[in-house]
Amino acid sequence: MSNIVAIVGRPNVGKSTLYNRLTESRKAIVDDFSGVTRDRHYGVSEWVGRQFTVIDTGGYVANSVDVFEAAIREQVIIAIEEATVILFIVDVTTGITDLDDEIASLLRKGKKPVFVVVNKLDNTSQLADSMVFYSLGLGELYSISSMTGSGTGELLDEVVKHFDDEPLEENTLPKYAIIGRPNVGKSSIINSLIGKDRNIVTPIAGTTRDSIHIHYNQYGHNFMLIDTAGMRKKTKVKENIEFYSVMRTIKALEEADVVILMVDAVEGLESQDINIFHLAEKNKKGVVIVVNKWDLIEKNNKTIKVFEEQIREKIAPFTDVPIVFTSVTEKQRVLKVIETANLVYQNKIRKIPTSKLNEVMLPIIEAYPPPSIKGKYVKIKYITQIAGTSPMFAFFCNLPQYIKEPYYRFIENKLREHFDFNGAPVQVWFRQK
Repeated sequence: MSNIVAIVGRPNVGKSTLYNRLTESRKAIVDDFSGVTRDRHYGVSEWVGRQFTVIDTGGYVANSVDVFEAAIREQVIIAIEEATVILFIVDVTTGITDLDDEIASLLRKGKKPVFVVVNKLDNTSQLADSMVFYSLGLGELYSISSMTGSGTGELLDEVVKHFDDEPLEENTLPKYAIIGRPNVGKSSIINSLIGKDRNIVTPIAGTTRDSIHIHYNQYGHNFMLIDTAGMRKKTKVKENIEFYSVMRTIKALEEADVVILMVDAVEGLESQDINIFHLAEKNKKGVVIVVNKWDLIEKNNKTIKVFEEQIREKIAPFTDVPIVFTSVTEKQRVLKVIETANLVYQNKIRKIPTSKLNEVMLPIIEAYPPPSIKGKYVKIKYITQIAGTSPMFAFFCNLPQYIKEPYYRFIENKLREHFDFNGAPVQVWFRQK
């Protein structure tokens, strides 16, 4: 990420509304009560042909004892370190508060260009009220209404003048989404991979409400990680916010190449996990199942085998999926999760030469042809792989309509047996020659 614009300010001044306007998305959750954004959000925006990354931070609350507020403060400080330009949002309807002063003093110590953005200026009569913000000692004021968008153009004209001239390359890296029910350790595994507290971690379920993209480039691995909000059962999605989070988890799943499904070892694979699994399968994503908190289980030499069998039984028929047993708190097998996700990604993009496919599969089909129906025999002549985001194979034959479900399964299993598609969904089509 080259040029970064960080949006900071106290809670409920309209940071997320501005973020959504700049990135032309509904990514940041916007609600009428304060403290909704808890983590930093990254999105891409463009102005006069210049691309830049926008960070939306949690509302800043100074010296607070609230777990979230203290963690949000950390987030703001990290955003200030990461940014090229900082937009400090203040609210014209409330004037300067002690919190604004507190943030201003943090920003004055930094070396980054800061723009004081006076928000909620919905009519010109409020212009006089905005003059009070000069006393923050941070220079020029920019008056906007993030709801209607007025004033954002003039603001961005000035912001882009502070950018470095670096082109932003298109992201071609594999994307891995970490998905699972609340409190299974998704944010903890990311923090232990990255080695710094990128996400807010508290023992309270449902802390991460938004999905967050992180570029991971360590130990020879290079990919994008998507950390998502925990998925709750539908009955528990009471707050509006929870609903958005489930939506976002589904969106992250759709965006990802490989889904890392985290399961709690103590609770086992629950119906909610199975739903996520089938959703990933339906969207043709690679899947890795991670059983976390393995340190809390009493084990003997058969424990892993029994646990694996139970999982495979529940996720059938797509059971060719790697299962990794981890303990994030004990730092056990955390890197193995990434290595496994990489292997699944490679399996998912694998292309099999047509000659090899026919050489391996045609003798198998000859030995076990599809059962005849009403005295009609299906003859499969030729096989090829179709271009797609996951392995897809076309089998050309004379009577495709006579081939039934069990034979599809048989062919898929043989493909898996001979060409290692572990963790990747395989599609088989029978077509008229």
